[in-house]
Amino acid sequence: MSDTSLVNRLFDVIEHDIVPKTRAGVAAGNKLFGAAILRKSDLSVVIAETNNETENPLWHGEMHALKRFYELPKADRPDTRDCIFLATHEPCSLCLSAITWTGFDNFYYLFSHEDSRDSFAIPHDLNILKEVFRLDPGGYNTENAYWKSFALRHLARALPADERSGAEARIAQISDQYDALSQVYQADKADNDIPLN
Repeated sequence: MSDTSLVNRLFDVIEHDIVPKTRAGVAAGNKLFGAAILRKSDLSVVIAETNNETENPLWHGEMHALKRFYELPKADRPDTRDCIFLATHEPCSLCLSAITWTGFDNFYYLFSHEDSRDSFAIPHDLNILKEVFRLDPGGYNTENAYWKSFALRHLARALPADERSGAEARIAQISDQYDALSQVYQADKADNDIPLN
């Protein structure tokens, strides 16, 4: 599979599998982070989920996807090494640890920690990395003995010129959807009881 096909498939999953769940989640008072787990073999979606912090503050998008993944019957659940982990936003320290502990050798994300802080007014990922781990933005090891991470924006920029513009247009389209979701979340977040909203 070409890089272009992979990037476009991951954009499809964000738009068609994660965003609808996120829209409902944000309407219920949750943040706009989501995740999906796909089979490497055919890029089919095993599970897609979104943030569910109104039920439990640990159910970040990635954590909630992992919870649902492990609720699948074992016979229907592929080995994590045979899967791609897709996060809409660069995983926080909690989710990075969960991805590691569950044995994924990769994760892909669209929006960076800086985007979470600057575009979506949710600074907690960077604040926790700084306060607890003394790391500056980008300070964690993005390729290590456990996994390798991939920023979809970087992958899109590395595509051949004739394919790059289409990928960048998809990013802009998805970003517009998340900007709208962010406005709803920010307008209503005072009504929820999420500890770090």
